[in-house]
Amino acid sequence: MSHNSNSPDQPVVVAFYLPQFHPIPENDDWWGKGFTEWTNVGKARPLFPGHYQPHVPADLGYYDLRLPETRQQQASMAKLYGVDGFCYWHYWFGNGKRLLEKPFNDVLASGKPEFPFCLGWANHSWEAKNWSTKKQQNRILIDQKYPGLKDCHEHFEFACKAFRDKRYLMLDGKPVFIIWNPVSLPQEYDYLSIWRELAAKDGLNGISFVGFTYHKEMIDKIYDLGYDHVIYDGLVDSMKSLPGTSIFSHRLIRRILGLPIYLKYSLYQKISLEILLLKKVLPCILPNYDHTPRSGRQGLVLESNPRLFEGFLRVIMNNIKENRISAPILFVKSWNEWGEGNHLEPDLKFTTEYLEALKKVLSEDCPHP
Repeated sequence: MSHNSNSPDQPVVVAFYLPQFHPIPENDDWWGKGFTEWTNVGKARPLFPGHYQPHVPADLGYYDLRLPETRQQQASMAKLYGVDGFCYWHYWFGNGKRLLEKPFNDVLASGKPEFPFCLGWANHSWEAKNWSTKKQQNRILIDQKYPGLKDCHEHFEFACKAFRDKRYLMLDGKPVFIIWNPVSLPQEYDYLSIWRELAAKDGLNGISFVGFTYHKEMIDKIYDLGYDHVIYDGLVDSMKSLPGTSIFSHRLIRRILGLPIYLKYSLYQKISLEILLLKKVLPCILPNYDHTPRSGRQGLVLESNPRLFEGFLRVIMNNIKENRISAPILFVKSWNEWGEGNHLEPDLKFTTEYLEALKKVLSEDCPHP
């Protein structure tokens, strides 16, 4: 996999990148004029003693991703601290319908910033969730559809423009394409096989399809569907492992107390490592996570600080260097998921400490637990 590391045995570090930070007509209609992810971030409040909210962006400020200067600053910062590329979340809802496409379109058209990337298809419907009622009520804003072979071909034609960019990340000589919900693709035709055939006709060596999952029981199924790799995020399985009878009981207790679910980083690390070492998966590490800007008291807060993140990184690096992980690639989720309190980008409290932790561990010749 191509990357910027100076050391041949260093893993490639890829950070997921959210393009939600600019207004679009659809969000104006659904949420009000000028809505972006910053709207949720700015209104967040602490919900219990010691709860760190709101997260206020530091170095880059409340940026607008329509600006090339902002995108260049992000790439320069990422490169400085050891991130080798971004995985841009890409939305294709069927019949050519895309949303939040402008930042990546501009990156592709302009050739700037000169920073590696790949695409992750966030193939899920968008829902409006009413977190304030006892019975959660969802309203579909836009539905994820798979209209048929014509749309499958059109989607490939778009993706192929990105695949041919010299900055595109490759694995085994093939462009990497990540699919958020790998088991939801249509049964009537084989999306992956069709794309592989189209890629071969276009002179590519193929496509390295990577499925994403939060669920350990889905890993084997994803491989059975023909994916080359699986990214595993241990957050949900960690929630299921909380002490007590069930996650439902925790939600009930938290609702009565009026508090979000609180997850210790040590449990998240333990569950994640168990699966990473048992299954053939690619690691996905969270530096931090706090869903309360979006969901309030019904959210999840992961205990986190740069020291905890650094410790987990060091353990993962050990396993990568000892070839106990599927491939020498490390995904960090996320670069800028501010509405989920999930970001490497600097904030006023920790400034660049999460990025410094990443750089420190990557620079260590012999990581140790």
